Amino acid sequence: MSDSISIRYGKGELHVRLPNGCEPTVIRKPDMPVLQEPLTAIREALLNPVDAPSIAELAKGVKRVCIVICDITRPVPNGPILKGLIEQLSANGVTLDRITILIATGLHRPNLGREMREVIGDDWVFDNIRIENHFARDKHWMVDLGHTPTDGIPVVLNRHLVDADLRIAVGLVEPHFMAGYSGGRKVIAPGVAGEETIRTFHNHRFMADPLACNGNLLNNPLHRGQLEILKILGKAYAFNTIIDEARRMSFVNFGDCEKSHLESVAFVKRYAEVPLERQFNTVVTSAAGYPLDKTYYQTVKGMVAPIQILADGGRMIIASACEEGLGSHEYRQSQSYLVSLGRQGFLDRIRPMPLADIDAWQTHMLLRTLAVGNVSLYSEGLKGPERELTGVQMVESIEDSIAASISQSGDKSIAIIPEGPYVIPTHAKSR
Repeated sequence: MSDSISIRYGKGELHVRLPNGCEPTVIRKPDMPVLQEPLTAIREALLNPVDAPSIAELAKGVKRVCIVICDITRPVPNGPILKGLIEQLSANGVTLDRITILIATGLHRPNLGREMREVIGDDWVFDNIRIENHFARDKHWMVDLGHTPTDGIPVVLNRHLVDADLRIAVGLVEPHFMAGYSGGRKVIAPGVAGEETIRTFHNHRFMADPLACNGNLLNNPLHRGQLEILKILGKAYAFNTIIDEARRMSFVNFGDCEKSHLESVAFVKRYAEVPLERQFNTVVTSAAGYPLDKTYYQTVKGMVAPIQILADGGRMIIASACEEGLGSHEYRQSQSYLVSLGRQGFLDRIRPMPLADIDAWQTHMLLRTLAVGNVSLYSEGLKGPERELTGVQMVESIEDSIAASISQSGDKSIAIIPEGPYVIPTHAKSR
């Protein structure tokens, strides 16, 4: 063994030793600017919004404010953002009892106790502001607003958001393997949408669309549906942030939900999308570490992100801690269908369903990668029967897997992506 490379894994890193003679290409974002005074940048963003009045203007006469934030699966630096936002609202006459923070869980589990405090990121905010989890299956807290005009998606949203005079989504803008980029409109739908909305968004028709992919907003059916839901909801604003590989704030803005998000996407694309001139028979990556690699469900994002640079029949080797195991019981059931029915049988089962089985969309996305090559997974968190339900090869050593892949392919070149799905390697001639 010779050189080594560190990749994200859990709350730390894995140090992977590379075989002698291999030719590694390390793929990561170019160095990003870092906000030296993030609190000042947050305040400036609120006072100088994108295509919207300042926060001082928006606060006038407001009776109810709903601030929607991402759940534990996204490393959003919520603490300083929420503190700065609430301070500005308070300074402009909005009393604290009129503000609700709504955690956009989608159909994920709620964030409670210490985990909720971690998500909020600021003790004063946690102790002084009403905080609620979104429960997509609780119809009492859902409002039916009709259907989107283009795709007929049912528009069912959380009452806290719908009834608010001022709606603000706080999100991290990063590559997303279905919606193109996360943040902005996605925090609202599917973030605080009802079960029927979420399951429609993720049915076979949407998931099988090749334009529903990483880095693409043009004619992406999910993005289109999200924007139409936003229009039906009415005026909403977004506070967007972008972080570098060390998870320091690189960019913030505030403003109109759609316009500020597009400005954020234009910024992050310059760093997150890394063009390459070739494909590789061996790709080594991660699930981005904590909190994204808490479950195998989230790990699939890391398997899909490098798909453009995986050669046909190649081997993708991914590391993910999976401290919470596979994920939800619904996802476990979906993976059981994949293992028992096979890939084609699984697709035949879900194709006619107008409402996707909960979490089955992640199994569907896994098939995108398995249609191209093979996947080897290193994880210390998956035990016993869970390992059999991954639908991929479980391995005990990344180093041995790299050596075996090089031996099998006869190609000493390997691609290594330490940050996982936060980077999109692109290849112009890819399938």
